[in-house]
Amino acid sequence: MKEAKYFEKLEDKKVSCFLCRHHCIIKEDKKGICGVRKNINGSLYSLVYERVIAKNVDPIEKKPLFHFLPSTKSYSIATVGCNFRCFHCQNYEISQMPREEDTIMGSIIPVEDIVDSAIYYDCKSISYTYTEPTIFYEYAYDVAVLAKQKGLKNVFVTNGYIEKKPLEDIKPYLDGANVDLKGFSEDFYKKVCGASLKGVLESLINYKKLDIWLEITTLIIPTYNDKEEELKGVARFIKAELGEETPWHVTAFYPTYKLTDAPPTPVKTLKMAREIGFSEGLKYVYTGNIPGEEGESTYCPHCRKKIIERVGFRVSKLDIINGSCKFCNREIAGVWS
Repeated sequence: MKEAKYFEKLEDKKVSCFLCRHHCIIKEDKKGICGVRKNINGSLYSLVYERVIAKNVDPIEKKPLFHFLPSTKSYSIATVGCNFRCFHCQNYEISQMPREEDTIMGSIIPVEDIVDSAIYYDCKSISYTYTEPTIFYEYAYDVAVLAKQKGLKNVFVTNGYIEKKPLEDIKPYLDGANVDLKGFSEDFYKKVCGASLKGVLESLINYKKLDIWLEITTLIIPTYNDKEEELKGVARFIKAELGEETPWHVTAFYPTYKLTDAPPTPVKTLKMAREIGFSEGLKYVYTGNIPGEEGESTYCPHCRKKIIERVGFRVSKLDIINGSCKFCNREIAGVWS
């Protein structure tokens, strides 16, 4: 265990956690919503520091990050736990384990070993992913600091519920993030995710203000968040608050976990969402989870030529030179070196 950051001591040995936007008030010997931060004798502790449940070498495209060091590898790690309870979670076995099984599992891996492994496998970045990096913040922070010293970049794949101060503190070491904007209604967030849309939108604006490279993903679930007006709302928010150059990934849902009453997302729905993104003024909109679609590749907004060709998570063509289109020299937003 490690004493947690971002909490205040209250009366009767209670603590107030302000790492994420739930702002849990935690009684002695109890845990927060995430299931991995526990009040022990009036102080808050992380139960997952250096306790890794998953580690893999992934293509950065899998995050998905399409404008961030394309065709490189990212060393990806996670602990158990999450501060959301999404009914459609793909990794529910590990994200919901502390809540549903009252169990903390994982192998003890020191900070130095994570960074050494990333370097050994020729990764250019470390991704904090699979579950929610906010809930293992202390571990992610320490790894990120050392990784930056060793010349690696750091990436959050996140639900975007981190509070302002923790995000500001990790900003010098955090180079990019893919944030799930899961829908555009408070009702959807409350019922399906156990959280607030308002909190996610505020966090996204903070990411932008801090100049952390940002890409947005929306998993489109038929009958839940696939209405045209809702998708327009997402696209308009991205353009107005994050900028027209911010990539938007619209991805296909497949029934899983507690959300099995909705069918898989039709390809036509993804294409509709992509067209909505473009019609609302976004420059880069991608379709995901259906390999082989045109929407996997990057096209120059000026000359319209294909400058990054992707099939699945594999890059087969890369025509960006010094951050610009090879054909017309138009600057392409992203992190390219």
